[in-house]
Amino acid sequence: MTLALRVLSVCAAALAATACGNGNKAASSTAAPVAVSVIRAQAQSVPLTQDLVGRLSPVRSADVRARVAGILHKRVYTEGSDVAQGQPLFEIDPAPLRATLNAQLANLAAAQATYQNSHIAAERARSVAAKGLLSQAALDSAEAAERTAAAAVKQAQANVDSARINLGYANVTAPIAGRAGKQQVTEGALVGQGEATLLTTIDQIDPLYVNFAQAVGIYDEMRRAALSGEVALAAPNTARIVVSLPDGTPYAHAGSVDFSDSAVDAGTGAVTLRGSVPNPDHALLPGMFVNIKLELGALNHAWLVPQRAVQRDAEGAYVMVVGSDDKVARKRIAADRLQGSDWIVTSGLDDGDRIIVSGLQKVTVGTPAAATPWQAQASAATVPAVAPAAR
Repeated sequence: MTLALRVLSVCAAALAATACGNGNKAASSTAAPVAVSVIRAQAQSVPLTQDLVGRLSPVRSADVRARVAGILHKRVYTEGSDVAQGQPLFEIDPAPLRATLNAQLANLAAAQATYQNSHIAAERARSVAAKGLLSQAALDSAEAAERTAAAAVKQAQANVDSARINLGYANVTAPIAGRAGKQQVTEGALVGQGEATLLTTIDQIDPLYVNFAQAVGIYDEMRRAALSGEVALAAPNTARIVVSLPDGTPYAHAGSVDFSDSAVDAGTGAVTLRGSVPNPDHALLPGMFVNIKLELGALNHAWLVPQRAVQRDAEGAYVMVVGSDDKVARKRIAADRLQGSDWIVTSGLDDGDRIIVSGLQKVTVGTPAAATPWQAQASAATVPAVAPAAR
């Protein structure tokens, strides 16, 4: 090949390479926009909740005890059943108590007879003394005997009342309405001898108390946020409580906080709180641990963003958005709290921002994107299972 032909070949190859390079640049500059799914950012008032663990306890609990000494005769209620206030629960052998009452009635009759005799004698002494036929000392003695007999009648009457009350205690009744527990003493046992023997316990379980604690740091944070206007706190002792059962099932009835301690526990650094939860179906039992969601108030201006749209790096949280020029941009956000499947974003967004939720793995900052509305259910249904990595 001659030198001229070689030069022409080299020039042709160079021109072809240049043309190819220009073609690739043109192709890259006109690349198709990446398809992504987005949601529109819209600020709203967001309930501010805190997940805690609480323990249930009865609103009222009463120990049923033997108030008189005697042999336990029988139990007249069903263990574990609901009882009404005043309903009979146990019967203590009433025979000794009835005998004591009869003896006190006899003492009362004797005291009344003595008083009657003393009264007649005093009346006679006053009549004779009025005629000047009886000394003053004799009159004073007769009237003193009358007063002593009257006092004896009152003492005897008090003894009768006491004996009658004790006889009434032979029938042990429920001091409150609620669920009666297990029998603590069997029939035939001597009870009330020297101490009030525990017979059973009654718990009032509708409603129930739920006891829990809140870290003082959270309390201070909420107070500062309320002062700044970011948060509208619930009124004292009215915060709403949503209970979840141990298996995660939401409980049908919401409760509310009815007590907040005025001091911080030095050992735990937390404030003790208590809520009241309706329990009409007795689905909850005292002593159970439950998960509770405490509604502290509401953030006045915040955005709810799906978890899958929020990414994090060394600098913090951010989202990818489709700008007005249909290109992808990054926005730093403040997202410190979760609500269900969404992050609560308190800053970094503007109303109307198109936040990319699906297709994040295909976009980079500055690339064009074709945005379509994101549908949560449809997106969840079309997410493929993760396949094993190819070997």
